Amino acid sequence: MKYKNFETERLLIRPTEIRDAEFIYELLNTPKWFQYIGDRQVKSVHDAAVYINNKMTPQLKRLGYSNYTLIRKKDQVKIGVCGLYDREGLEGIDIGFALLPAFEKNGYALEAALRIKKAAFEEFGIELISAVTTKENKASQMLLEKLGLKLAGTTLLPNDDEELLVYKIEKITG
Repeated sequence: MKYKNFETERLLIRPTEIRDAEFIYELLNTPKWFQYIGDRQVKSVHDAAVYINNKMTPQLKRLGYSNYTLIRKKDQVKIGVCGLYDREGLEGIDIGFALLPAFEKNGYALEAALRIKKAAFEEFGIELISAVTTKENKASQMLLEKLGLKLAGTTLLPNDDEELLVYKIEKITG
């Protein structure tokens, strides 16, 4: 099946594939990923390929959207991810993003997330987007607010013991 790719002024946004395993391994082992998202036990490029196959590809096949790799147009460098996730224990579809440290604070996450949010509402028929973040992750909170999401409360996700902030935005109809 052919899945949707997206484009912004500076980025190519395409579903994450096995060929991205080396990049995913690098991203999932950055200090901020561990601090704010958690240890996904991806200890090798092979583990990253298994993670893509088991965690990302099934949702892509089931719903037509999942995790997207962000590629900078000017040099084809993979800089981060952004995606829509059907997360257990969370109402709506979760929007998430993460960048390699060298590419933070350049507006890439906002640029990608705005395009993915637009696709969620206009192309995938999603009615409610949610997002979770740790209370300490101020950068993520600010980005979610720039996307138009509003703080809606807190939650504990299944198999997690940290209370997370929940942000939400509904599709505007009519």
